[in-house]
Amino acid sequence: MVFLGGPACAEEKTAGNHEGSLVVDGRTRTYLLHVPAAYDGSHPWALVVVLHGGGGNAKNAQRMTGFSGEADKKGFLVVYPNGTGRLPDRFLTWNAGNCCGYALEHNVDDAAFIRALIGKLRKEYNIDARAVYVTGISNGGMLAYKLGCELSDLVAAIAPVAGAMNVDVCMPMEPVSVIAFHGTEDRHVLYEGGWPLVYYDRHERKDNSVVHAMDYWVERDACDTRPQEMEKGLVKIKSWSFCLQGTSVSLYSIIGGGHAWPGGTAERMWGDPPEIGGISATEIIWDFFDRHPKEKRK
Repeated sequence: MVFLGGPACAEEKTAGNHEGSLVVDGRTRTYLLHVPAAYDGSHPWALVVVLHGGGGNAKNAQRMTGFSGEADKKGFLVVYPNGTGRLPDRFLTWNAGNCCGYALEHNVDDAAFIRALIGKLRKEYNIDARAVYVTGISNGGMLAYKLGCELSDLVAAIAPVAGAMNVDVCMPMEPVSVIAFHGTEDRHVLYEGGWPLVYYDRHERKDNSVVHAMDYWVERDACDTRPQEMEKGLVKIKSWSFCLQGTSVSLYSIIGGGHAWPGGTAERMWGDPPEIGGISATEIIWDFFDRHPKEKRK
């Protein structure tokens, strides 16, 4: 059951940051929406959903990724949902399969929340139904993988950063493009998978490897299994193309990189320095998203 809440539609359409809410499964869920000044509703715009990491919140994700600035420059809407927790605005988590915290303990259906949120925003704004995308870091990156599985009818592409694909069952109805970023020295979500070396959740968790996620999506999207490979300094890039319905899969491995959003700002409590690699994940992600809308349905 979904009930819509928050400020009135006319108010929300003004430029800037807007806090909103809706009720999903009896819980009041909140979000922060950024509307660029250039938006006037005259033509459809893309929507990017940015998921904070475990222990973070919407404002933290906005600050860390810089996606609002990118939206202002490139012309798309960006929404930062909040996870759930014992406190209303801090130490929030997502239920991404085997992680994390409050959301996992209380079996929160975050996929239902994001589906309802996308539906709400599509009613209030002129959003291109073929250009809805999801990205996130850490616990948010894990949920991005999960949403690729469960919301493939809505989401054209996902961009997990420093996250693992830990869902037990993934049966997307439609192909989904994927671009992932992961530091090879990430101690929170290990590149090779396994038990985290740094851990803040009381629930034990064993992560799948980055290769596991790439192998799954390359097979699911029926891509050419021979990737194009290139190196840019400390970044190794693998790209799989010739996939179903114009989708593609890419992996950016940051050599020596830790648990961070490349080119962003470090999370206050447990993020690593993001400078290694010399790339902007935000700029690369938007470029990838912009090139991978869903194909037009006949």
